[in-house]
Amino acid sequence: MRYLLDTDHLSILQRQTGDSYVNLSRRMAQHPLSDFAISIVTFHEQMLGCHAYTNRARSLSEVVKGYGMMARLVSDFKGLPMIAFDEHAALAYSALELQRLQLAKMDARIAAIALSQQFILLTRNHRDFSKVVGLTIEDWTVSS
Repeated sequence: MRYLLDTDHLSILQRQTGDSYVNLSRRMAQHPLSDFAISIVTFHEQMLGCHAYTNRARSLSEVVKGYGMMARLVSDFKGLPMIAFDEHAALAYSALELQRLQLAKMDARIAAIALSQQFILLTRNHRDFSKVVGLTIEDWTVSS
């Protein structure tokens, strides 16, 4: 594995529409699927979104839709290895906290996993992730 998909890149793959999807899927097709992974934090973020939708549901049809979203999410995550937030990532996260970067908690956790595993993070969020020294980031949603 070489690349960790940030939540934004995974969401583009899940939607399967638009220029961003075409660019991303074209770039990914140049690599074996075994080069890619997803973090447990991305799963957590997406599951939180499904959970929030289901909790806000005002009708049974919305509840059905919310649980359907959760089922699709579980299915989506079967295709790529999921990287844990382990002791190495926790150490990297602690180091990021000491730097007092203006970085959201989930982004810092994703960055910590990428750093600890020496992955290239595929993301459109250059504004935040570029603050992390030593983290290699690339945006595959734009034409190269």
